[in-house]
Amino acid sequence: MNRLEEIMNYNEKFVGDKGYEQFITDKFPDKQIVILTCMDTRLIDLLPRAMNLRNGDAKIIRNAGAIVTQPFGNIMRSILVALYELTAEEVFVIGHYECGMTGLNAENIIRKAGARGVSQTTIDTLRHAGIDLSRWLTGFEDVTQGVMKSVEIIRNHPLLPAGTPVHGMIIDPRTGKLDVLTSGYENK
Repeated sequence: MNRLEEIMNYNEKFVGDKGYEQFITDKFPDKQIVILTCMDTRLIDLLPRAMNLRNGDAKIIRNAGAIVTQPFGNIMRSILVALYELTAEEVFVIGHYECGMTGLNAENIIRKAGARGVSQTTIDTLRHAGIDLSRWLTGFEDVTQGVMKSVEIIRNHPLLPAGTPVHGMIIDPRTGKLDVLTSGYENK
């Protein structure tokens, strides 16, 4: 049985047994917060528990490194939708120690893409089209730098509602300990 079949078999039983009932909530975050965090698997359950969050308490956006790379990209759009349409009032950017985006090397990714079948012609076409793969596939030197850069992009966004607290934090992926880098209450 492949992974898709395993998931679908489990899902059929989950729905049939009404396992979803404990997760019923609406689309509005009860604690009125939106969190941008990393997609690291260690944080899936750990982060909400370390923050005393239950299903329905927060809007959680995940990407590699908890990075806002551009002020008018998908991540920032999602944050703004949460603030304007879904009753969120605060933003938390939460990176983590031992992040895979630390020191990420774009050329290694491009080489691995080639090894998995992406042609050099495709890579060249992207570069000739003005796509800077080295910039796009880069991470950060340290997690503090990554979190603070994302916080600054969010805080300085022209569409951010005035007075919105934007916090920067780092979580230990083993213990769940949170370290505050910057409080949005001090920078209103």
